[in-house]
Amino acid sequence: MTKIVFMGTPQFAVNILAGLLTDTAAYEILAVVTQPDRRVGRRQQLQENPVKSFATAHHLPVMQPERLAQSVELQQIIELQPDLIITAAYGQFLPPELLAAPRLAAVNVHGSLLPKNRGGAPIQRAIMNGDTQTGITLMYMAAQMDAGDIISQQAVPIEATDTAGSLFEKLSLVGRDLLLTTLPQIIAGTNERIPQDDSQATFTPNIKPTEELININQPATQINRQVRGLNPDPVAYLWLDGLRTKIYQATVVDQATTLAPGHVVARTKKHLWIAAGEQTVLSLDEIQPAGKSRMSIAAFLNGKGKDIQIGDQIIK
Repeated sequence: MTKIVFMGTPQFAVNILAGLLTDTAAYEILAVVTQPDRRVGRRQQLQENPVKSFATAHHLPVMQPERLAQSVELQQIIELQPDLIITAAYGQFLPPELLAAPRLAAVNVHGSLLPKNRGGAPIQRAIMNGDTQTGITLMYMAAQMDAGDIISQQAVPIEATDTAGSLFEKLSLVGRDLLLTTLPQIIAGTNERIPQDDSQATFTPNIKPTEELININQPATQINRQVRGLNPDPVAYLWLDGLRTKIYQATVVDQATTLAPGHVVARTKKHLWIAAGEQTVLSLDEIQPAGKSRMSIAAFLNGKGKDIQIGDQIIK
């Protein structure tokens, strides 16, 4: 039986951990290491992350160091003497002594086709950058971020309707299956080991709060990518009639306009089309005004937006 320490935090990692539990005769999860509980929302309630919730429900030992380096938990993990450390969107760098601790290797399930899109937001930025495909890479972990040798890869197309949420789900399932298929080779030492070409590397830093604000002077296509890439979290927003409004869904309208960005191009009971940059048109489809629930644009136009008329400038 191969002894594993699993390290991950978001929903992306849950499917991968769940996959390992489907073969308890082959794999033993010694511990699950994940980020600490965080306070969220206006009420700042303490909330478990998805991996902790899953691990607790399956009676797996959980560690949550605030900072892994020089922590008590770091030494505890080393003392477990795992055969493998498997990480999937854990959210912290692994210290060199931890990378060297497992008998076989430290392996990462990464959400891109490395060396493209190294870093903390590869899935969101693949959509935001207009990529047509992404994928999963299994790699040996190294001291440099996402720069270890590649074990295996699988490409996944990015559909025009994909959000970060839907793409995370697709990739986590692909990652689960690719890991389970490749693990026997890793354990036997028969897998490929392909060095990355650093000259081809691109980087995807974490999303900054300033990137959440929609610039209506951008073309509708770019805004659409921003909205999809930030859905379901942290969600893009704009100021609609002076009210901070999250945009969960917006589509590009195949129509040009001479109106300046931010003006209403068309308005019906179910549609609100807004002029964007370069004479393009954006349809706002699903929104959440500050202090309100998430709603369809039809519900908004039937309520607070009932007085909006064609030609009004409602976004600045």
